[in-house]
Amino acid sequence: MISAVRTILSAIALALLPLTAAPVMAADERPLLVEGRQTVYQRVLTRPGALMFSAPDGDVLRQYPAFQPLYVFAYQGDWQQVGPSLSAGPQGWVKSDQVVVWKQNIVAAFTNAAGRERQILFETEDQLRALMEHEALRAQQAKLLEQAAGDSLPEDSGVVAVEPEEYVNIVERLYLMPILEFAQDLHPLNYEDNLLMQVASVPLQEGGVQAGAIADNFDAGIVFVFDTTQSMDPYIERTQEAVEQIIDGIRGTEVGTRVQFGVVGFRDNVKAAPGLGYRTKTLLPLERRRDQSQVVATIRAATDVAKVNSPGFNEDSLAGVEDAVELTDWSPTGNDPFDARIVILITDAGPKDPRDPNARSDIGPAELQRAAQDKGIAVMTLHLQTPAGGQGQHAWAAQQYKALSRFNDETYYYGIDNGSPQAFQATVTRLVTALTDVIRVARDEQPVLDPAEAGKVVNLGLAMQLAYLGRLKDTQAPDVIRGWVSEKAVEDPTRLAIEPRLLVTKNEMATMADLLSQLLDLGEQSRNPEDAATFFSQVRDVVARMAKNPDRLISTDADTLGGALEFLEDLPYESQLMLTTEQRWQQSAMNRRSILDGMRQKLVQYRKWLLDPTVWTALYEGAPDGEYVFAMPFDVLP
Repeated sequence: MISAVRTILSAIALALLPLTAAPVMAADERPLLVEGRQTVYQRVLTRPGALMFSAPDGDVLRQYPAFQPLYVFAYQGDWQQVGPSLSAGPQGWVKSDQVVVWKQNIVAAFTNAAGRERQILFETEDQLRALMEHEALRAQQAKLLEQAAGDSLPEDSGVVAVEPEEYVNIVERLYLMPILEFAQDLHPLNYEDNLLMQVASVPLQEGGVQAGAIADNFDAGIVFVFDTTQSMDPYIERTQEAVEQIIDGIRGTEVGTRVQFGVVGFRDNVKAAPGLGYRTKTLLPLERRRDQSQVVATIRAATDVAKVNSPGFNEDSLAGVEDAVELTDWSPTGNDPFDARIVILITDAGPKDPRDPNARSDIGPAELQRAAQDKGIAVMTLHLQTPAGGQGQHAWAAQQYKALSRFNDETYYYGIDNGSPQAFQATVTRLVTALTDVIRVARDEQPVLDPAEAGKVVNLGLAMQLAYLGRLKDTQAPDVIRGWVSEKAVEDPTRLAIEPRLLVTKNEMATMADLLSQLLDLGEQSRNPEDAATFFSQVRDVVARMAKNPDRLISTDADTLGGALEFLEDLPYESQLMLTTEQRWQQSAMNRRSILDGMRQKLVQYRKWLLDPTVWTALYEGAPDGEYVFAMPFDVLP
């Protein structure tokens, strides 16, 4: 056990193994259904060394990689007929003791460990509970981590693995850490809901990162997103002064070559106010430059603000941030992405709500934050709370921007009371200096700011360094571990340590998008109580039509809006659609509007993912497009 822990310390994450192509089989068979389900099929995961046979006790065809998901087509004694594809039929036979049942297609993803302790995986649920309920929890946790690092764990410690030091982004590089069992419980420190999960994983081998690699190569890309409407002129000028001072201080240094800038401007809907000139505009693309004078000149030029008023006090800041996240080339020189990726929003107004007719996007701050974090991008917001807004508006805007400005369980929202230009310039200076300190610390240089001045940016820098190191490691080993771990950090329940995700196929996501689209069309037509009363019967007609398409995995026997999506049932999360019964739908027009707004925002995100080939992974060679998979966060499920 001790030597196994040493191996696993390097990394638990598994980058999917290259799989051999499946033999061509007849495609006229469907897998066995889970009992009581119409569209959810039985699946198993292969154990290490599992072999595929031509028939029970027949010839060995090949060896499976560990944790390959397989559908079950038939049982015969101690044998199971299996295949990797839902549509291609069975591939061969496997012994039942060489696979484990996978009840739900849920996987675990470690969050970035910056700001919390590395988590420990235990052999049993009781051993995990014993640590969580220990009166000296932090001391006991530190002792176990120290013993694991020194290869001195006692035989009865129960420790099977320790979370890797480096962070691997599951969206950038899918790894399988399936959740085999889970127990819903309360965290003993604050009595909030918590999941205890038994996970399994194939670890990576030690090594892969050269000493000094982070110092030599780690760099940062910072994109300013400016509100360039009339009231922002003095603040843009203050930003230019602060950035110019910082650039002058790092000019000619190695740090100066490792901090790069881009600039995006935003205003509002030009159709509603043509004199605005633009809704969003890339004023300076993010690029690796030796000379940063162009950055200062661009920010100075941005003080040429709009000459007309916008439609309403709130501006389309979400469109500006969305462009900075989605349109910026974060890998400007081939496959060498910026390692620290920051978007800094500067505005004196709140964001347009997705329901505002002048808003460009249908997604809200939370959905945009998720899209940014999945790309490794942290959004920071400097919100100038000027007297023009009023306390009520400032409070609402702050709530929206705090949802937008989260990264790795920290919030990077900075409200500037009364819109003070002096306080604003001091905040910009401190923030950008702290971001340049991220590079200094990575290079083992002395930071300009002490930790108290840098604040939460210290944790942000550590998180991005861990993600960078995780991208550098890319070797695999055959070992397999199974252990129990807590969803929330055992020592700090305010920190999420493990994020459960649903492994969905492209066909399943397309089914979700198709259903939401049709539900939205029907829901928007429900103008009065009579329409609401007939809504569910119309939904059943839609579901019946969709069920005729074999690529749409949809159940025709459902009592809730989400019940048609059977693969979402029995998951440890509360689905808005699963809770929407016929009675709840008819309760009030406000209730219906809230449900429809939530569906619309999620539909936009699903369509983005469906069109983004970089987030989809084939689980086996030759997999059809509809069976590529994506590890989908629970908080964006319908």
